[in-house]
Amino acid sequence: MKVLEKAVEVDRLTTDQEKIDTVTRSITEHGNYLRERYPILLRQDALGASVMVFSLVGMVITGGLYIKGFIPAWLCIFINALLTSLIHEIEHDLIHRLYFRKKPLAHNAMMFFCWLARPGMPSPWLRRSLHFHHHKESGTDSDVEAWITTSGSPWGILRLLKLMDGFIFGFLNAIFAPGWRQKIKLLGKIIRLNTPFGLLYWGCWYVFFGYHATVWFGSIMGQEVHPSAATPGLIEIVNSAVVILIAPNLIRQFCLFFISSNMHYYGDVAARNPLQQTQVMNPWWLWPFQMFCFNFGSTHSIHHFVVRDPFYLRQMTAPYAHKVMARAGVRFNDFGTYKRANRYSTKHAHTRSRG
Repeated sequence: MKVLEKAVEVDRLTTDQEKIDTVTRSITEHGNYLRERYPILLRQDALGASVMVFSLVGMVITGGLYIKGFIPAWLCIFINALLTSLIHEIEHDLIHRLYFRKKPLAHNAMMFFCWLARPGMPSPWLRRSLHFHHHKESGTDSDVEAWITTSGSPWGILRLLKLMDGFIFGFLNAIFAPGWRQKIKLLGKIIRLNTPFGLLYWGCWYVFFGYHATVWFGSIMGQEVHPSAATPGLIEIVNSAVVILIAPNLIRQFCLFFISSNMHYYGDVAARNPLQQTQVMNPWWLWPFQMFCFNFGSTHSIHHFVVRDPFYLRQMTAPYAHKVMARAGVRFNDFGTYKRANRYSTKHAHTRSRG
């Protein structure tokens, strides 16, 4: 009954700002209701820290089981990809200071461990300003975070490459930039954003890929590769790092960027209008991707209206929030975005609601 009342209220509104305010207020009130119904939700710091400890310990355990030979590589990669998706959600909440806001030591310690578990990403302290700007100017030309995830780019080899390997894509952008000053500036920025963990992360991945590609190509050509005496020991360490940490994060990042870049609109959205910034993407066939980014496509739009709720509360709020958002005009499952390079404007938008 409460949802119906809110839906009628939204239907009566005329301006986008009135609808935005009503959706924000409705979701906030529902979040407050859930907190009252389930008092454990009031222990936000403890819940965030518990999820983080669970994820980190889980990664260590699965890594140990893999090294000892108790589980195969594919199972370790699968489990750790799921766990790093939880850590990403924790980091995102930390960027918004949702855990230990008044305890900087605990807050920054959690930020650091998030970075360690996801070393291929820039530090969360550097990302904070980019992410805050993303919320203010989502989908506009100055939204660097959206551009990083490939929003606004036409689909093709370059966009696919960027989704799979942002470091190489950024390096190529710098190499082909006009003028030496611009090349050096972009290269310096890439190095700064990836220092120190990102350089180790990507370096390890390229050693792994290069070594095994060389061995494979040699076997195809009938030429045996003769590595140095130290190489097998090094490659064993690299192989373990790839299985335990790097491959899980590559899978998680690809799935997250694929979902995020297509559920965000880019290039022609009205400034600071969350009705146009995102859509809800929740068809069944996206679950192989949603699984590794914690149902991001279904719940992230809620975050653009209500920032204060942590990721697990957004999951609980979603059934209610989707109904209110659909009434206000937020699009659902607009798959035309793939053809429009994520532009919002279209005369033939497919906006089927699954609220």
